[in-house]
Amino acid sequence: MTSSTMQSAANPISSNAHQFNNTLLRAKCNHQLTITKQQTPSTIIQCSAPAAATTPYHRDGTTVVTKPAIKSRVSTQSGCGPLRWNLLQRTTAAVLDAIETCFISSVLERLHPLPKTADPAVQIAGNFAPVDEQPLCRNLPVEGRVPQFISGVYARNGANPLHEPVAGHHFFDGDGMVHAVHLCNGTASYACRYTETERLRQERAIGKPIFPKAIGQLHGHSGVARLLLFFARSLFGLVDGSRGIGVANAGLVYFNNRLLAMSEDDVPYHVRITPSGDLETVERYDFCGQLRSSMIAHPKLDPSSRELFVLSYDVIYKPYLKYFYFTPDGKKSPDVEIPLEQPTIMHDFAITENHIVVPDQQLVFKLQEMIGGGSPVIYDRTKVARFGILPKYAKSAAEMRWVNVPDCFCFHLWNAWEEPATGEVVVIGSCMTPPDSVFNECEEGLASVLSEIRLDRKTGTSTRRPILSPVDQLNLEAGMVNRNKLGRKARYAYLAITEPWPKVSGVAKVDLFTGEMKKFMFGDGRYGGEPCFVAKDKDSKLQKEDDGYVLTFMHDERTSESKLLVVNAADMQLEAAVKLPSRVPYGFHGTFISSGELESQA
Repeated sequence: MTSSTMQSAANPISSNAHQFNNTLLRAKCNHQLTITKQQTPSTIIQCSAPAAATTPYHRDGTTVVTKPAIKSRVSTQSGCGPLRWNLLQRTTAAVLDAIETCFISSVLERLHPLPKTADPAVQIAGNFAPVDEQPLCRNLPVEGRVPQFISGVYARNGANPLHEPVAGHHFFDGDGMVHAVHLCNGTASYACRYTETERLRQERAIGKPIFPKAIGQLHGHSGVARLLLFFARSLFGLVDGSRGIGVANAGLVYFNNRLLAMSEDDVPYHVRITPSGDLETVERYDFCGQLRSSMIAHPKLDPSSRELFVLSYDVIYKPYLKYFYFTPDGKKSPDVEIPLEQPTIMHDFAITENHIVVPDQQLVFKLQEMIGGGSPVIYDRTKVARFGILPKYAKSAAEMRWVNVPDCFCFHLWNAWEEPATGEVVVIGSCMTPPDSVFNECEEGLASVLSEIRLDRKTGTSTRRPILSPVDQLNLEAGMVNRNKLGRKARYAYLAITEPWPKVSGVAKVDLFTGEMKKFMFGDGRYGGEPCFVAKDKDSKLQKEDDGYVLTFMHDERTSESKLLVVNAADMQLEAAVKLPSRVPYGFHGTFISSGELESQA
């Protein structure tokens, strides 16, 4: 379940809630390590040894083990004063807390053991466990040589819960944290910071998790109870969901001179990279008031037009799906409402030179399932999966051409292009079975098959084939193509080898035409994350498609040491490894921002 459910329902709240939010914003209640525009160079640390975690329930390389000392943590936050609740609000807060503890936690949730997909002991164990913020650390040890042309910042997003979960928790539910490595002239620095979402600020001020966990908690009767509890707290002004409830933990895109952190339950957050290489959250960014709905975490930046193409979906209210785009200077197009019979979970889509490709697949949202005691995220076996092809500048969904692709679920789509000779649209994605395995516990093992899907707009038919041979078959789930080739015919994809699921044991370079694969494996006890391809030359006409380097984080579970690896994309051999000062948890998606782009940063 996505948090857009709550966002849609939480907007009509009392004026007291708005008053509380304004007070909260005036308080500027930031974490003691959060960098500000006025911060002095004294926060820059020269370091080479791992920094110890200080949050009471965080331990490097281990799971959550003890309750956090919430009261002391909140009271020591820089600039955090007591919440200005009146007597009625304080009394109401105490009553609702008692209901949560004595009824929801002790009765509704205790009677039903947590599935693995919602058990914090599983979901945030080992290197999935959160870490504290890390102030800028410079002059990091480098093994090998970082190529001189790699000048800029590799930033990667991830889920990092600020507070210990009080109930169910899915890895996707954690607060957003960006990890950034600044590379310049062969040297490296590192920092990681929370994205200061409205949700994070309120929960930090209150001192505990107060917003429902979108996936880990909102299922069954206890999920209904937690939604009602959230609405009650909103009614009395104890919490305010009107300015968004998102965690901004999934995607990153650099657009219109801004690094945007995204999750599909909210609008993006603008995160600025400071001149020193540190990070600061600027604002919840709604494109100067133009964006009035959430947007998915995988918008597509066209390498030629520099336009940003976006989908937005809702699981409660129609229209369930909208499409729009932004011009390079950030002006939004009118919405194109795409009619769907039922709300579909839609995490990604694709673009070509002239079209967008929209997956309408079998993972759907049914709120009534919660009332019956189940999960609202359903694998609908009776639905026929399909892909919609819509011209980029269409005025309405009447121009959409739907093509059925039976029994196909792609959580991510890596690329798409048009074949002029046949008129087909070719889509490259990882077909995942079972489709709901990420959200719901099931006995069937997960398989993620890199596939070529051909859509014939004239006949409305499709074909699908695995790209790898049966003997080479691996789960490939996170990655990218050369960004200069996005929406164009591309030969290579760089993908994470997600084995044993959900860990990443290496990176695969796959020839999409021949199925040939070159692998870079991290080694025994070492796991990493999504590969990010950095092209040597921005002009794709002046370079070979694989002329560049792959950046990825890697963690050694035996030593608890984390590194940024630099791998030559041509031969998939290691060129350099940057030793990081603290543990980097396994995370989600990243991007590379060049030094030239940073010079014009807003």
